[in-house]
Amino acid sequence: MVKAAALLRGGGMRLVQAMRPGQSSFRRLRRGSMEQIVPETETDFVAARTHMVESQLRPNRVSDPRVLAAMLSLPRERFLPESLAAFAYVDDDVPLGAGRVLMEPMALARLVQLAEPRAGERALVVGAGTGLGAAVLAACGPSVTALEEDARLLATARAVLPVFAPAVQIVEGKLAEGWPAGGPWHIVLIEGAVPRIPPAIGDQLMRESGRVITVLAEPDMVGRAVVGRPSVGGLAIQDAFDCATPLLPTLAPPPAFTF
Repeated sequence: MVKAAALLRGGGMRLVQAMRPGQSSFRRLRRGSMEQIVPETETDFVAARTHMVESQLRPNRVSDPRVLAAMLSLPRERFLPESLAAFAYVDDDVPLGAGRVLMEPMALARLVQLAEPRAGERALVVGAGTGLGAAVLAACGPSVTALEEDARLLATARAVLPVFAPAVQIVEGKLAEGWPAGGPWHIVLIEGAVPRIPPAIGDQLMRESGRVITVLAEPDMVGRAVVGRPSVGGLAIQDAFDCATPLLPTLAPPPAFTF
C-alpha cells in the first residue's frame, strides 16, 4: 500500500509524493483553504524531490539530463519561506505574495530546457525571484545573472544562491529594463508570463545566437511558451508549448478603465 502526500484545494487533490509505509513520516499542514500532508524530515524532502522528477518532469517531455539532474539536486524548499517549504513539491505555482510565485516544477524545467543552454554562454534571468530558476540554468553550464526588483525575494535569493549556486551573480533593477551592463546575452529567461517582451530586453540579445525564453499571455488566459530570436524586423517569435503561469506584475498591462 502506498501512502500519498497531496495538496487539497477547494476539494481537488494533487499528488505530491508517494511513499511506502515505514519509509517516511508525515504531518498535516493547513494554510487557509489548503491542506497538505507533507514530508517531515530532510530524507522525506529528498524523496519528494525524486518523486517530483519521476512523476512531474519525465512524463512531461523534460529530457535534458542536465535539467533533470539540477531539479533533482536543488532543494526547492530552501528557495521558499519556511512557512511555505511544505508546498515545495506540489505540481503548481507556490504563491510568494504581491503577485509573485515560485514557478511550477514542470513549467520551470521545460522553459530552461527550451533555452538549450550551453557552457560558456551568458544568461540573464529576468524576474529571478528567490533564485531557483537561475540556479537550475547555471547548473546547465552558462554564466548566469539573476535580475530582481522585489526586495523580499532578493533577500531570499541572496541567502540561498551563494550556498546552492555560488557562481550566479545577483543584481537589483527594473525588470523591464533588463541588465545591459552584462550584455549582450546569449539567453534571457523571463521567469514568468508577460503580455509582450519588453523592447529593452530584445535589444540586449546577441544578434546571431541570442534568444529570449518566456511565456506570452494575456490576463486570465493560458499562455504559450515561446522563443524569441533577433531578426531584421525585430524579434521572431516561435511558439513552443502551452504554459500556464502568472503574469509578472510589473510587466503586466495596467487594468483597463471601465465606466
